[in-house]
Amino acid sequence: MAIDTTPTPVAGQRTAARLSTRDRLVLFVLCAAQFMVALDFSVLNVALPVLGADLGMSTSALQWAVTAFALPSGGFLLLFGRMGDLYGRRRLFLSGLALFGAASLLATLAWDPASFLTGRALQGLGAAAIVPTGMSLLTTTFPEGPARDRALGISGTLLSLGFTVGMVAGGVLTDLLSWRSTMGLLALFALIVLPLAPRLLPESRTPERPRLDVPGAATVTGGLLALIYALTTAAEHGFGRTDVLVTLVVGLSLLAAFAAVESRSAAPLVSLPMLRRRTVAWGNLGGLVTFSMMSTVVFVLTLYLQEVLHLGAFETGLVFGVQGVLSVVAGSCAPRVIGRFGARRTLVGSLAGQGAVGLSLLALGEGGRSVVLATAAVSLASMCHLGAIISYGLTVTSGVADEEQGLATGLVTSTQQVGITVGIPLLGVLATTATDLRSGVHLVLVLDAAIVLAAAALVAVGLRVTRTGSGAVETKTVGTR
Repeated sequence: MAIDTTPTPVAGQRTAARLSTRDRLVLFVLCAAQFMVALDFSVLNVALPVLGADLGMSTSALQWAVTAFALPSGGFLLLFGRMGDLYGRRRLFLSGLALFGAASLLATLAWDPASFLTGRALQGLGAAAIVPTGMSLLTTTFPEGPARDRALGISGTLLSLGFTVGMVAGGVLTDLLSWRSTMGLLALFALIVLPLAPRLLPESRTPERPRLDVPGAATVTGGLLALIYALTTAAEHGFGRTDVLVTLVVGLSLLAAFAAVESRSAAPLVSLPMLRRRTVAWGNLGGLVTFSMMSTVVFVLTLYLQEVLHLGAFETGLVFGVQGVLSVVAGSCAPRVIGRFGARRTLVGSLAGQGAVGLSLLALGEGGRSVVLATAAVSLASMCHLGAIISYGLTVTSGVADEEQGLATGLVTSTQQVGITVGIPLLGVLATTATDLRSGVHLVLVLDAAIVLAAAALVAVGLRVTRTGSGAVETKTVGTR
């Protein structure tokens, strides 16, 4: 195990972060696509009751409006990330964009539940192609260092902003126009980005053409599909249902089979030595925790604002609108913080900040001051959350060869999707099933903060982030141990 010290960037390196006009256009295309996908995660949420009444979907069936997108978008991420490595990232990115745009148009024009859910599932499949290939195109276009830090900072900001804008825009569009306008907005985004991408994005793939690991692809995709179905269904109905328990066991079994298959494969879908890298293993743990726990905070805080403080949907949206604005501020500052302290120390500090600020929400009461506290706390926590998003992506992808960037970014985006999915059913259900909602929310906030703070400590130890004297030293492990 060899260890070297990551130096602090000097002034000349920071200057190198300035992007050319072409670089800015490439970044615009990639970030616009990521923003579009992030928007899709939340833009439909507040429109579900209206959508159900229009298409004749029962309340229980409305869950599938979310699940139909989540299943393929999470289940196929690793597979599509590796296919981009092997057969061309730009090709798969463009195919995903075209599919996403066509699927959004189908969902906009849906005439019954089947056509709508088909559109949502195809949107998810397109997103599964866009996200890992878009991220790997970004990391291979911008060299490791200040330029990549800045590019990932902008991408992470728009990812967070897209989710927040979706929550606000979904309500506004549904009230002013109809639920169909939320899907039409996504089709418009795809229509804008798709013509620009072929002229700007370079093709990239591995120089060699190994065969795709079909057994590995089948087991990991099946395992993720089963796991995501179990968790999204549990978020709505709890873990007591037979289908939830069965698919949870099947999903975990398939993922265990995937690990066994990969250990014997000559051309594995996921390189086990890569998973043993400290940066990959501990970086993804930090990413999993920051996504899952922040999504839980947003979920229970939404319940608290509307059910306890009796705010309307628009007022609740304004609370999260402030969060979105401060996320943009955090995104612009994060690359400088990372340049000063390093990605790993920023990841640990951001996790610690997210957990500590989350604890302040325990002071929530039932008066007007609680709205101010909720707005300030969730905004500050989101700023720390965004720092963790950017720094964990840098931590995982740093030092990875270009031919494996699709694999590394596939792991990053899979962690993101599973994190968003896992938090609410594991902790949010404690609030929704509690006799007293306020007490249930406080219990969730305590557990949430404890998990984030524990993760910060584990990641710090795992990545061997230390301080020496008055200066910061970030150690970098090279190799697989």
